[in-house]
Amino acid sequence: MKFSAVYLAAITLACTAVASPVKCDVKGLDQLAKKSGRYVGTATDKWILDGDAPYAEIAASKEFGQVTHENTVKWETIEPQPGVFNFGPADNLVEWALKNKKKIRGHTLVWHSQLAPWVTANNYTAEQLKPILKNHVQTVAKHFQGRIMHWDVVNEVFNEDGTYRKSIFYNLFGEDFIEWAFRWAHEADPKAKLYINDYNFEGVSPKTTAVTNLVRKLKAKGVPVHGIGAQAHLVVGGLSSSMQELWRTWSDDLEVEVAITELDIRMNLPETPEKLKQQAADYTAVTQACMNLKRCVGITLWQYTDKYSWVPDVFAGQGSPCPWSETLEKKPAYYAMQAALSAKK
Repeated sequence: MKFSAVYLAAITLACTAVASPVKCDVKGLDQLAKKSGRYVGTATDKWILDGDAPYAEIAASKEFGQVTHENTVKWETIEPQPGVFNFGPADNLVEWALKNKKKIRGHTLVWHSQLAPWVTANNYTAEQLKPILKNHVQTVAKHFQGRIMHWDVVNEVFNEDGTYRKSIFYNLFGEDFIEWAFRWAHEADPKAKLYINDYNFEGVSPKTTAVTNLVRKLKAKGVPVHGIGAQAHLVVGGLSSSMQELWRTWSDDLEVEVAITELDIRMNLPETPEKLKQQAADYTAVTQACMNLKRCVGITLWQYTDKYSWVPDVFAGQGSPCPWSETLEKKPAYYAMQAALSAKK
């Protein structure tokens, strides 16, 4: 079902109006998503939850049915020294999630960024690094066995032109490390769904053609690749017209799950009513694109509030990317998602 611009404008205005008679908060986002077998989640970490009670209350509510570790499963944190694993911070969020009946996405097992410095500083040969990589993947996956719904097994392995990123892993192993990582993760946690995850996976491009071809090749070899994660760090007004086409290819042709794994939609500051309206329309489009697919399993916000968003620290002059404001007020984007998740199909 497609929403008209008039409908979207009407619900946004009604839900944000002072003393509005429209009951827009009856169901949380995840409650609505569950009706179609999907989820809505958020990235966070336990130290944020512990330090901000109002934030934690919303995170624990029925707005969200899933959480992703924002940083505490990345290599620099979880294996800061060779063979020395620091599971405490990640375990804290897992315990919180299970207590609050949230599913968990594991992010991430193999990534070129936020590596522990020793991984590159020790100048390992391929023969030396392969068992280190295997041990990392299997130790982390095994530690959380049975508690992780999805793993981002490999993250950001492509350049925009569709070539492989020249990471330490590619430089030493070529593309073989990708297959190894999926097989190792499956051995360690056979019930978890395993994903390849990246940004700019929201429209047809050389990069997305490359991942489509890779996943097709891996599946033909019997490699346990179960899904493709589209990070969806987007810009207001900049959505690709081929987003639905691409995701349908993955869902219907490749027959793998599709997940929107890190959704936020930033704007050039300051906010204006026009920018917020366009942002709401963009959140609608992403949500609808997921709802329209047989194998789109859910949407994770990369932090649900502007208060803790990574965007201003990385993109100068940009921000306000989340459905909740810095003061934890729901923005038009929230109500747009709510409407899209409520649509009868």
